[in-house]
Amino acid sequence: MTIYDLKPAFQSLLRPACKAMAKAGITANQVTIAAMLLSIVTGAALIVLHEHRHALLLVPIVLFLRMALNAIDGMLAREHDMQSSLGGLLNELGDVISDIALYVPFGLVAGISPVAVIVTVLLAVLSEMTGVVAVQIGASRRYDGPMGKSDRAFVFGLLAVLLGFGVEPGAWINASLLLVATLTAATILNRARAAVVESGQPR
Repeated sequence: MTIYDLKPAFQSLLRPACKAMAKAGITANQVTIAAMLLSIVTGAALIVLHEHRHALLLVPIVLFLRMALNAIDGMLAREHDMQSSLGGLLNELGDVISDIALYVPFGLVAGISPVAVIVTVLLAVLSEMTGVVAVQIGASRRYDGPMGKSDRAFVFGLLAVLLGFGVEPGAWINASLLLVATLTAATILNRARAAVVESGQPR
């Protein structure tokens, strides 16, 4: 069970906006690229402003906007006949690039271990790669938890809020990152195991 399981309800809330965007001629790929660029620009701003912790309050806002845009691009593709090979590629790469852009700047905040941040981000990338590679062995794209994309966004968004409002970083935040890294490693194993089982091929 992950936050990703709430996606259908979230999509229902966004469906009117999605229909309006389709009517206006906005494409799924344009929305995907917009979400990625938003993350990159925000990440660059966080790097420049890393000494000003209140800048981290941008993170939960951008994460929510990105989540909404990701839901909308999927609906545009599926429900408005905009699916394409390029769209699938942009969707997967955009998620990974956006995660890197938004989370790596945490390593520049005084009191946070850069190593813990980098390890967590690398494991996050591997978890998404595992989900995608599942398709190569005949399984579906795997979204198994316990630490999927939406769960990571929740954790980093919460950390950003705490830091942005003045909570001092320390052992607690590095311990939190270690927990996220551990749960992400478990996610990689779960996705790999589920993909092998679903493929029905010899292990």
